[in-house]
Amino acid sequence: MASAFRKRFSGPGNSNGNDPATQQEADKYKLKVTAGPSYDQSQHHDVSVNADDSVYIENAFIRAKVKVRVREYRGLPSTSQQHSTYFDDPMHEKDLYSVAFSFVPKQDLPSIDTVWGNDFDHPVRDRLPPGFNTAFRIVKEFIDPGLNCDAYADEPWLYGPSLSCWFAFRIGDQVGADSDFPAPMEEPAMREGSEGSGLDIRSKLGLPENNEKRRKHFLSASNREALTFEKDRLYQADFYNPYIDFSNFSLKLPGFSLKVIKYVDQKSHCLRYVFKNVKTGDVFLNVNFHLLWGNKLREEVEQDRRSSQQTANTGAKPDSDGESQANTKGMNGNAPQENGEQQAAAGASSASASNRENEAAGRGGSLPTTHPEDTSNASTDPRGDRASVDIGAVSRRTGEAQSGSSNQTGRQSQPNQNGVEEIAEMLGSTSTDDRRGSKALQE
Repeated sequence: MASAFRKRFSGPGNSNGNDPATQQEADKYKLKVTAGPSYDQSQHHDVSVNADDSVYIENAFIRAKVKVRVREYRGLPSTSQQHSTYFDDPMHEKDLYSVAFSFVPKQDLPSIDTVWGNDFDHPVRDRLPPGFNTAFRIVKEFIDPGLNCDAYADEPWLYGPSLSCWFAFRIGDQVGADSDFPAPMEEPAMREGSEGSGLDIRSKLGLPENNEKRRKHFLSASNREALTFEKDRLYQADFYNPYIDFSNFSLKLPGFSLKVIKYVDQKSHCLRYVFKNVKTGDVFLNVNFHLLWGNKLREEVEQDRRSSQQTANTGAKPDSDGESQANTKGMNGNAPQENGEQQAAAGASSASASNRENEAAGRGGSLPTTHPEDTSNASTDPRGDRASVDIGAVSRRTGEAQSGSSNQTGRQSQPNQNGVEEIAEMLGSTSTDDRRGSKALQE
């Protein structure tokens, strides 16, 4: 499957085929990444993409260190590097981004209902691009059979069992409650495995050494039920793929490509990744990719310029713990990339006055957060984190899994089954053992 994907799939960071109009529109936007212990944006820290530095987060459930890599990154903060040595690793030569993290639970966390994926706090059903359902079926059929989705809900979601979603997973040794723990490594990039007493745990659970077989193993709810994220033990996970091109704002699937920038309506948007318990709504960590436009972009560019100037004056920056930290090789030693930011801000300024007024009025002018006043479709836990729609079916076996959108007849035409069959025919007869997530073998 891997060879078939790579032969029929454009290379990473390939911007060929960008028409001038689309590229001109894309230049009006800029990317920014934040991470935090909940959906509450006020609790988030900016992520220095492609840096050696990690973002430390903590809540009632875990302590964690997060790193984000994006190929050819040109977003904020301006000190971020465009390239990470992560992508020099032969295993990641085709990948376009990575969200990797180390975490130590502060209490035992049963894994059976933990999920990884994307969700929103507002409807997107009216903004779904043509071909969305076909794209999802391609993803579920050929990339990750554990995924479930309801894109038509008031709070849409796309989740899979965390242990079958993560492309690399490590079980580590025990870590004292007050002890430090390592962040995900750059060189070499994270590999499937374990260390210390984690070796015994992996052996007792009968976990395959191969990451693809491990992912298939955890499609079974009974296998997930056997693993509990143990209090005060180190775990590491890496989620990566070659399908979302953040540098060109596009989605690339085998036989299917979509320029997302055509459907974002000249507003600021947020794609959020979350590690959570889908039954209780408890959020363990949240990483947000913000697509900034208009007034919000200008505000963020100005704030970044002030932060860069402060860093230049002091020679150090506060890290996520608020401590002073000297510049590392994860920081760009050059002057702030003001030209690119000014171009982005200028592009945003060329938008129509009506759009600017709409954004200033609050329709897209601020980074997305949850809306406490709207509780019609989500519950609120004691900490104030909103629980997304309970998918329930995430614990079903692969053969029983269905897209939540399959029952939404009349709202949007369903995907053409022949289109998926054509993709299957195009891919041909290939191995199901693929590091990214080929169709799982039936048990």
